[in-house]
Amino acid sequence: MKGIWLENQQLQLRTDLATPTPPEGEALVKVLRAGICNTDLELIRGYYPYTGILGHEFVGVVAEGPENLVNQRVVGEINASCGECSFCRRGEPTHCQNRTVLGIVNRNGAFADYLTLPVKNLHPVPDTVETNAATFTEPLAAALEIQEQVSITPEDKVLVVGDGKLGQLVAQSLALTGCRLLVIGRHRQKLENLEALGIAVGFADEIQEGTFDRTVECTGNPEGFAIALRALRPRGTLILKSTYAGQLTLDASALVVNEITLIGSRCGPFDKALELLANHQIDINRLIQAEYPLSQGLEGFQLAQQKGVLKVLLNMEQ
Repeated sequence: MKGIWLENQQLQLRTDLATPTPPEGEALVKVLRAGICNTDLELIRGYYPYTGILGHEFVGVVAEGPENLVNQRVVGEINASCGECSFCRRGEPTHCQNRTVLGIVNRNGAFADYLTLPVKNLHPVPDTVETNAATFTEPLAAALEIQEQVSITPEDKVLVVGDGKLGQLVAQSLALTGCRLLVIGRHRQKLENLEALGIAVGFADEIQEGTFDRTVECTGNPEGFAIALRALRPRGTLILKSTYAGQLTLDASALVVNEITLIGSRCGPFDKALELLANHQIDINRLIQAEYPLSQGLEGFQLAQQKGVLKVLLNMEQ
């Protein structure tokens, strides 16, 4: 089996990997597509000491598993929970104390011919969702988690900081709420993608400080965090959607004096993401920068690491 292997912060394409055997309760999935995410890039930079096959955004076909799922296209939630710890018992499996995470923590990921995941993690893909679009289910679900955590109304003034892969999905999903939305970034072409969808865009120097009810930080860098914090009104809410490879320094006094609510936001609802994709309410085509066969996956990573690049997909059918 082929796969993109990470070890000691170095990537290699391996062709000697064993096809995994699914343990009880899990399914074997033949991967069709997988998307390179900023978290994958942060793992290469040392965000977490991971060794194994990278990748967690995927769509595949069930090769071995329950009869009703075999030969069905599926996407999968990335956290494999134990079902027994205190977090699992209170319905918070994404924070399971014993979890493995696809391509991130103690579980080989999706940049390979095959992967395994618990059957309970799998979601059938509607026929109306194209395979490339289905690859975006996981990051779109993560974008939708914001609305699970915070109420967003048409009266709210919301700022998204970052015009990259996640920022684009966050912006499109928030736009559906009818809120007064502004997205700022550094790349005119990427901002034009959103502008074409009727979303207001701009640059950091246009922001009036202390005027937004909610800000969403999607850059993963300290400058983006600082902009998101400065833009908030007192008692506003800052939602963090990015992982940070390094340490983040913040002005704690500003958080206290202005009574700012700071929320970390991670995995989200797959069912709602698939519904939006099935109804073509999210424009995916604008987000795909390039597509590579798995055999050229290292080249795909080289492109994905360049500034300003949107989603790079690996196609296991090529």
